[in-house]
Amino acid sequence: MTTRGVEWLSAAADDPMECRTKWAEDPRTPFALPVGRFFDVVTVEQRVGLEAFDQLLRHGLPFGPVVLDHKARRVGFFLTSRSKETFKRCLAESEGAPPPYRYLGWGSVVVVPGPMPLSGDRYQWLRAPTRRPFANPLRPVALATMLVGAAELLARVDRYSERYPSPAALALHLDEGAPADA
Repeated sequence: MTTRGVEWLSAAADDPMECRTKWAEDPRTPFALPVGRFFDVVTVEQRVGLEAFDQLLRHGLPFGPVVLDHKARRVGFFLTSRSKETFKRCLAESEGAPPPYRYLGWGSVVVVPGPMPLSGDRYQWLRAPTRRPFANPLRPVALATMLVGAAELLARVDRYSERYPSPAALALHLDEGAPADA
C-alpha cells in the first residue's frame, strides 16, 4: 500500500492519528474503521468474491480496494459512500439471481488489514488502496454485474460437479455417446 493509500484509509478512522501510529508500530495490524463517511463496503462469500474480483480484473472494469477475511471466508469490495441504492437497483436489473451479500454503510464498521499484511494473516488486501479512489458511478454497476455473473458461473460449476463427480463418471457418460454438456 502506498503512503497516500495509508493516509486516505486512516483518515476514515475515528482517530486517524491513532490508526497511523498503530500502523507505524506494526504495519500488519488490522484496524476497525467506520463505514459510510469515506466509503461503503459490500461483502460476499469468499468463493463468489474471488470469482467476481477475477472477472473485474480480467474485463478491466472499475473497482476500488478489495479486502479478504480468511477466517470469515468473506471478500469486501469498497464502494463510494452512499452507493447502496445504485448497487441494489443494478442487482435487481441483472438477469440472474444475486448472491447473498451484506451492504455496510453508515453506522457499520469494517476491519481492514494493515498496510503490509503477510500471507498468513487473517485480513489481506486483494487490492490495496493506493490513493483516495476517484468517485466513479460505474463501480456499483460493475460490481453488481460481476457478482451476479460469478454466482451464476459457480452454480453452473457446482451442478456440473454433482453430475460428474469424477473423471471416470464423465468418461462413462462420454462413452455412452451423449454430449458432455447435455
